[in-house]
Amino acid sequence: MVSLHILTAEDWLLWEKTRLAALAEAPHAFKCRLDDWHRGGREQWRARMGIPGSYNVVALRSDDPVGMVRGVPGDGETCELRSLWVRPDLRGEGLGDRLIEAVATWGRKSGFVALKLAVIPGNEPALGLYRRRGFSIAEEAGDLLPDGVIRELVMVKGLR
Repeated sequence: MVSLHILTAEDWLLWEKTRLAALAEAPHAFKCRLDDWHRGGREQWRARMGIPGSYNVVALRSDDPVGMVRGVPGDGETCELRSLWVRPDLRGEGLGDRLIEAVATWGRKSGFVALKLAVIPGNEPALGLYRRRGFSIAEEAGDLLPDGVIRELVMVKGLR
């Protein structure tokens, strides 16, 4: 059985363990690279967990982290979904849906009217999951990827 745990700033070690596992397993799915996180040390991890108003969730099976997601306040009425990852052996079992819904519920309760995210173009499994959960491609241009040419795709869905 997999349970979802809302983390506090004091849980940064669990967040670090899970995030490093995600970046190692699926480097193609994230703009950030594993090497980016090895340089900052403890303070970088603590700062990430201390973003005011953020909502950080890790999925655990027993004590083993098997998924993660973040909700971050955005501009105005929009919040952002970030860092979604599910361990490969659990993909297709609904855990991604549960993690997305956890952030959507947090967003609604926090008074946001829209939830947006950025995804790497060509990540068809993620795009399929997001479309199934009601996201559509926005007109907003995403950030440039490390290659300096390709941009992330921005997707959005209403929360009301």
